[in-house]
Formats: sequence, C-alpha cells, structure tokens
Amino acid sequence: MSRPPFPPFTRETAAQKARMAEDAWNSRDPVKVSLAYTEDSTWRNRGEFFQGRPAIVEFLTRKWAKEHDYRLIKDLWAFTDNRIAVRFQYEWHDDSGTWHRSYGNEQWEFDEAGLMRRREASINDVVIAGKDRRFLWPAPGPRPADVPGLSSDPF
Repeated sequence: MSRPPFPPFTRETAAQKARMAEDAWNSRDPVKVSLAYTEDSTWRNRGEFFQGRPAIVEFLTRKWAKEHDYRLIKDLWAFTDNRIAVRFQYEWHDDSGTWHRSYGNEQWEFDEAGLMRRREASINDVVIAGKDRRFLWPAPGPRPADVPGLSSDPF
C-alpha cells in the first residue's frame, strides 16, 4: 500500500499531505484515518504512547466518542525530506455540551511509500463559549475551500 505524495517533500507536497490528513481526520472514521499510517506506526498523543493500526483505530474511536462535533484545521509549519511538522486547532464539545478548542503541534515521519510511520502530538485544551466557535462547516467532512486555515490566525 502507498499514499502519495511521497518523500522527499516540497512545500507544495507537504502542504498537500497536511490537508489530506486534515480531511481524513474530519471524516471521524478511525479505520479510514488509520490507513494513512504504517502497520507498525508509533504514536505519542499527549501522554499516551502506542503502536500499530489496531491501536490507532482504538484510540481514535475512543477520542471521537468523547469529542463530539469535532472539526479540525491543520497548517504546515515546516518540512524536510521525509518529515513534516504541522500546527493545528480543533473544536469539539463534551457530553455536558461544554465547547473546547484544542491547540497543538505534530511531528510526522513518513516511509518511502508515503505512509506515516511516526506521529508525535502535543495538545492543550481551552474551554470556549459556544458563541466563540470558529469552525462551523457541516461535520463530519472536510473543511470547505472557503474556510481559511491557520496561516493568518495568531491563535
């Protein structure tokens, strides 16, 4: 299995890879998302460490059972050869209806087939008022082209 674009990355292909990841995560489909990773992909997500597609599916299933109406935007931060760094924000609400905006950074490493073999994510959550939400497109689904990314957003 392969997933273009392949390393070494250019600015354009790294940005394309980030948008493809954003679209997949906005689907909220754990199995679909897991296919972008190697069979033995290693992850650090906040304080959790795990490895392999079954663990990725389990993690994402648990995540999206808690984070309702999830909407994500990723923005390319840096790239080189087979590595990409992105910053991101996503919004979601919990079972009580409290809205959150989560801010973070990810570092990605890819194999020759364009599959992610390593993902490290650092994330912080902030409670927000529902009226302060920014990401309002119909979900699940990809961000529409007319909704800007983070490039001009100073957080």
